[in-house]
Amino acid sequence: MTKPCIICVAITGSVPLKSDNPALPVTVAEQIESTHAAYEAGASICHAHVRDDAGLPCSDPDRFAALQDGIRKHCPGMIVQFSTGGRSGAGHERGGMLPLRPDMASLTVGSNNFPTRVYENPPALVDHLAAEMKTCDILPEIEAFDLSHIHQAALMMRDGRLPAPLYIQFVMGVKNAMPVDRETFDFYIKTVERLNPDGEWCAAGIGRHQITLNEWCITAGGHVRTGLEDNIRLDKHTLAPSNAALVQRAVDLCNKHARPVATPTQARAMLGLRPVS
Repeated sequence: MTKPCIICVAITGSVPLKSDNPALPVTVAEQIESTHAAYEAGASICHAHVRDDAGLPCSDPDRFAALQDGIRKHCPGMIVQFSTGGRSGAGHERGGMLPLRPDMASLTVGSNNFPTRVYENPPALVDHLAAEMKTCDILPEIEAFDLSHIHQAALMMRDGRLPAPLYIQFVMGVKNAMPVDRETFDFYIKTVERLNPDGEWCAAGIGRHQITLNEWCITAGGHVRTGLEDNIRLDKHTLAPSNAALVQRAVDLCNKHARPVATPTQARAMLGLRPVS
């Protein structure tokens, strides 16, 4: 397959703490350093949350701004993708960093179960975040935790609330949500190809499933998400050494299957993003 594979690195997330894995970058300075190493290894998208002084997730626009500035300085051309996920704030606060105009932002268009709570994405909030992204010329990454999320995103694309074509990520392996299942994965692809034929897709596998989803995506023509947010351990006993190591593992899989790794310039062109100014 000659189509370049875009590698996204989710550098820190919002759940694990430093005590879970000392390699996890928590401060903005640590996140910039870790992102640069992942960029050098082959990542072209950085998916980012920020944390407060206690290491807990927050929605502080100043921290997002510092992180974005650092990535743009040290990782030329890398695509900056901010999270609007529910652990970073409540209500409209979840989109408080969007006026910084990152290249991309995550958007979940429906609710679903997490291990111990409901991940709430009510329609009014989804419409607000989508409108903010449209105003700020930000490409949404649709995080699909359920098949219905793909259908809802396609509806929002058809009625103009989301730009066409869509970039959709399948999230598989979250406890109480969509399990890692190959037939479901293949049906997701067929559904995206039917409803969003000109778009691109990727997938994230949680925990031990990360490498499985990486390989499925690479061989099926999709793109890859890796990183310590989704997997702080390589297996039950071994801590992942760094974000860069997880990116390198994805690069090695691309090489194994003769799939080229997308450069940031190629990734921007494939996703229709504005060029670096």
